Amino acid sequence: LPKKELTLPTNRCGFIPKEARWYNTGKLSNFMAYKLRTQITDDSVQDFLASIEDDQKREDCYRMLDIMQEVTGCEPKMWGKNIVGLGSYHYVYSSGQEGDWMLTGFSPRKSYLSVYLMSGMVGKNMTENLNKLGKHKMGKSCLNINKLSDVDEEILRQLIKDSVQVMRDKYPTTC
Repeated sequence: LPKKELTLPTNRCGFIPKEARWYNTGKLSNFMAYKLRTQITDDSVQDFLASIEDDQKREDCYRMLDIMQEVTGCEPKMWGKNIVGLGSYHYVYSSGQEGDWMLTGFSPRKSYLSVYLMSGMVGKNMTENLNKLGKHKMGKSCLNINKLSDVDEEILRQLIKDSVQVMRDKYPTTC
């Protein structure tokens, strides 16, 4: 079959779901190139945050932005329509698949705030810190919290810092 550029579907964390990764022979290398739907945009982060209707969620997002800027030293950018990302890293997989993704970020969802810890559960004291964090749910790289007051902010800051350091050690990164 001819190779062609495809835009693969992504889940809410921006990753390609397992069922979309395999094509014909079961190898992603059948794709000449693919493009994630979630890309950096020129949209204003401040306008996006100001548009959040729920006062508590908006305040939590401004606080999360402050924390992430302090930890990364990076300026925020919109990734897609509703993800605030800071920094980026370039990955290349053994299959030849490569791309750029945010170093860390967050997205206000209807009933929770998703914090993107791109290292997943890899990092110094990650499990121990998650156990001390407070009320949360953890996906592969998505830490979901209802509101910042539910968690220990210093532990959250440390989780973000550790995740960012793992990514900076593993991949070329930029701000």
